[in-house]
Amino acid sequence: MPWRQKLAAWMKGGDDPNHQQRHILPRVRTPEARLRWRIFWVAFLVRLVYMTLAHQYKMRLVEDHFQFGWEAGRIARALVTGYGYADPFANIFVAHTGPTAWLPPLYPLLVAGVFKIFGVYTLASSWVLLAINCVLSAATAVATYEIGTRCCGPSVGLWAGWLWALYPAFMQYAVHWIWEMTVTTALFSWVLVLALRMREDGTHATRRWALFGLMWGAIGLSNSTLLAFLPICGLWILLKRRNDLARAVLAAVIFLACITPWIGRNWQVFHTFIPMRGNLGAEMMLGNGPGSNGLLMEYDHPFQDATQLRQYASMGEVRYVAMRGAMAKAFIAQDKPHFYADCLKRVFFFWAGVPHPADHAWIVEYGRVVSFSFLSVCGLLGLALALHRGVLASALFFWAFLLLPMTYYAVTVHARFRHPLEPLICVLGAYLFQSADRSRVWSWQKKSS
Repeated sequence: MPWRQKLAAWMKGGDDPNHQQRHILPRVRTPEARLRWRIFWVAFLVRLVYMTLAHQYKMRLVEDHFQFGWEAGRIARALVTGYGYADPFANIFVAHTGPTAWLPPLYPLLVAGVFKIFGVYTLASSWVLLAINCVLSAATAVATYEIGTRCCGPSVGLWAGWLWALYPAFMQYAVHWIWEMTVTTALFSWVLVLALRMREDGTHATRRWALFGLMWGAIGLSNSTLLAFLPICGLWILLKRRNDLARAVLAAVIFLACITPWIGRNWQVFHTFIPMRGNLGAEMMLGNGPGSNGLLMEYDHPFQDATQLRQYASMGEVRYVAMRGAMAKAFIAQDKPHFYADCLKRVFFFWAGVPHPADHAWIVEYGRVVSFSFLSVCGLLGLALALHRGVLASALFFWAFLLLPMTYYAVTVHARFRHPLEPLICVLGAYLFQSADRSRVWSWQKKSS
């Protein structure tokens, strides 16, 4: 059997038909289960090997290791060294900046746990954190496969799963960034899988609703921006499972039980209500202050500007964020057309790519922008086609595409903010190309024949 046919059969979950069965007992795993594990292990090993051999775990040492996890790394260091959940911008000039709610706690706590075992800002900690990313990104490949299979058919699921496993753009954050995107994307993709299972199959309903609430609690504690999609996701399931209202209430109780300790901690520390994170006012100013052009003005950020850092440390986070937020509102109010223009720019940047610094080689930047934009176009066109054909969950995906970027349009934007949507972009892009009319004969084909 030619090796290409063997490889194609293997990637589809089957075995070599010439392979002789050597076991008397039947296999436990079905072809479907074997395929899932193949996608997972290939995705994981590709990421892990590249991350290790390319030395992606060797973080830059500038600014006292700040690029090792940025604010999450600083908070983790404070937790491990006994200063509590604090000091997101501490450096050699300002050793401690006080308690914080700048980030939700899930990822900083994960980093702190690794620091506790493998050391603060060590190569071992970096490798372990990126290896965890590799596991989660590989798990996302399996979720992408299932979303595609359930919504668009086995062929689309197969293509989507292997694309996520092997396409470099989908693995970049897992192998390079010590940040929450990979965790959030894995959680979000699997909560979509769970929603699809719950809507299609009413078995194990109580257990699934409980898991639904737990997973959304974890998402909220990782990246609270995604919570805008939670009501839509729950209602979409209930439209089909109307008898599950009591179970949905159970899921809501579990969700609230997950986030309440964090809210209570913020009330106890800051004596004010901070639902998930407390940096909105500061980010508004960084995205919409004087000189804004749709991008984050990092030069005015406390981690770069010494004056802002001293203000942050002396005023405390709550007062500093309130002050910066008031400044942003005043600036927006006096020049609303400029704000609306910045919002339109951020819409473009979210889907077409955020410009990188000028020190990047133009060919690298050009290739990055083309890849980023191409994926967005394919995902959006695939979504439009799925809506037109009434594909299962296409309406749910529409709300995800609409709601998840909304906050970023108004505040600030980075390329990584699109990552939680990328499993859906992968599925819908595969659906777009799998839906092409292969029966059509083009003029150049007629001439060649």
